[in-house]
Amino acid sequence: MWKSDMRKKKSPIYNYGVYLLARFAVCLFHMVSDSTARALIDGLAWLGYTLDRRHRLVALDNLRHAFPHRYGEAELNKLVIAAYRHFFTLMVEISWLPRRMHRHNAKYYFDIDPQGKGFVDLMRSERPLLIVAGHFGNWELAGYGLGVFGFKTHAVARPLDNPYLDGFLQRLRERNGQTMLPKKDLPRIQAVLAKGGKIAVLADQNAGPRGLMVNYFGRSASTHKGIAVLALQHRAPLVVVGIRKFAEPMRYQLIVEDIIYPEEYKGFRAEAVRGITQRYTSALERVVRSAPEQYFWLHNRWKQPPGGPAATAVRAA
Repeated sequence: MWKSDMRKKKSPIYNYGVYLLARFAVCLFHMVSDSTARALIDGLAWLGYTLDRRHRLVALDNLRHAFPHRYGEAELNKLVIAAYRHFFTLMVEISWLPRRMHRHNAKYYFDIDPQGKGFVDLMRSERPLLIVAGHFGNWELAGYGLGVFGFKTHAVARPLDNPYLDGFLQRLRERNGQTMLPKKDLPRIQAVLAKGGKIAVLADQNAGPRGLMVNYFGRSASTHKGIAVLALQHRAPLVVVGIRKFAEPMRYQLIVEDIIYPEEYKGFRAEAVRGITQRYTSALERVVRSAPEQYFWLHNRWKQPPGGPAATAVRAA
């Protein structure tokens, strides 16, 4: 059954308590050495894997379907632990960014793949651009790192339920010139694109009953079609990227998997929307396959809407 996205509203006292706990954790990880931080992260990953049964089972099921013949059960469990470890590492690294990364050392922590020259050219152009990413690697580093390099970007995101944490995260995200756009503020998103703005979106979450069903890792997945609609309306190319970790400590590279130009798609609008949505989804899949331990497998990406197609394999024989 498709569950409502409604969330119980927490009291201000509860929200502020969670915010204080998060700030304490940030201070703790700023105080300890990198080796101690890694040990703490390993402990958190083990706790998450052991105690968070619901998300552990979701991740295992996702991985079994995504790699049906590649991993045994023991290897799948190791991948789930690695996914927990990567998630907690990501949280810690986000808190480290303001103190560790600045314009004089930015290329050490964040670099753009030399094959991504087309992306850089589009960033410098006056043409609107949609930067499409998934919950892979350090997705928060994209807007932050591009801002350090002098590129002005916008990012679409749903505000956190906790207003104190949301304000804290927004201040960090906008520290270097990135501007956050609420997910539901379509007029503002349209206005940014109309002026040639560059907007980053995370496009690998379940889109609910109104999403477009396309193939993702061999299964039907409800996917946001609004990205393709915006690209067609504003003649905005889509650049599909991944922010992949390639070395420690905290060293990432922006890899460009595909550049999709809306003018390549002719014919009926519905066909163009489906074609673009499937193409960017397939590109995101290729990014994830390059380093599956860096993906957020804990999300139930393949929930099916009422009356929708069953989540059965559509992989070619």
